[in-house]
Amino acid sequence: MSYAATERVIETPLLDAHRKARATIATWFGCGLPDDFGGDWLAEYRAARDSVALIDKNYRAYLRFSGPDRVRYLNAILTNGIKDLATGDGIVSLFLNPQGRIQAEIETYATAESLFCVSYAMIRETLVPALDKFIIMDDVTLTDETELFGTMALEGPGTADLVKKLTSIDLANLKELSLEETSLAGIFCGVTKRSPGGIAGAEFLTKRGDLPQLWEILHNPVAKAGGRAMGYKALSALRLEQGIPWFGYDFGDQQIPHEAGLEHSHISYTKGCYTGQEIVERVRSRGQVNRVRVLLKFTTSEPAPAGAALTADGKEVGQVTRTAFSPALQTSIGMAYVRRENSAVGSELSCGGARAAVITSPIVSHK
Repeated sequence: MSYAATERVIETPLLDAHRKARATIATWFGCGLPDDFGGDWLAEYRAARDSVALIDKNYRAYLRFSGPDRVRYLNAILTNGIKDLATGDGIVSLFLNPQGRIQAEIETYATAESLFCVSYAMIRETLVPALDKFIIMDDVTLTDETELFGTMALEGPGTADLVKKLTSIDLANLKELSLEETSLAGIFCGVTKRSPGGIAGAEFLTKRGDLPQLWEILHNPVAKAGGRAMGYKALSALRLEQGIPWFGYDFGDQQIPHEAGLEHSHISYTKGCYTGQEIVERVRSRGQVNRVRVLLKFTTSEPAPAGAALTADGKEVGQVTRTAFSPALQTSIGMAYVRRENSAVGSELSCGGARAAVITSPIVSHK
């Protein structure tokens, strides 16, 4: 199943603001989000690389777990360590089925009175019941707060300076995925540090009704800093260059963590039992899987479609998941799953009439 293709498109609460900015709206993560603003996605890409970009992140689901057993409960069903989170800390995990296949990617943030989880709106209707059914003897209350909150982000080398000017928060002093409360022009929000590509960025979580005002508050200083709003055409290309896979596109319920390359970032091997752990441990002890996620460079600038077959010596050995034109390489790149014997850097494959080669990830990073 491709989570990226859902029947019902969820509208961003910033839709009116995007339309005023002449944005093209497209479906990303099952949500109607900006593809580009005014048709110049390369300028948006450059803003994220060279200055600062403002991004609508309203494709998320927000779930809160309260009650005295909340830590024990989540620690028993997610793949990463929840019990050691201090207030303000965050961590990314996977929610697996008993066969070890990935059902969700979930970030968990510890507050004084609850655990606040962030996942994807496109799986909300199945995720909430799936999590709820594990609450049996635990004193835990699950509250779906998706309709209450929303998120936007600043990304790029100018982000830290801008955040410090606007909020007095020094991102250099925050841990990755830490959450700190602040206010911006009277709007209360939580600021999370996130560093794709190795440079500190910031996400602003606020009440849904305050999102349009906060977008305008951030937009003006972003423009003064030489940046601009960025849509998902540019963001997808940048994330591919950074080697960052997307849930629902590059991994999901057809993969186990080791196939998706998430075994070091999303899993604790010392936390104890969790759903799907037996499969994860079996794969780790065996030392390999039959297929793995790789990054490809194509010989053509026109990206191959998702699902395109990859062949070697006339035999199908893999499938493309997501592609984009790479401004850094001036050709198309993409992620794919291929057989392990075809996954070494330099391995050459065919994709339709084009050739593709496995390359080192990431292509770009900030130092």
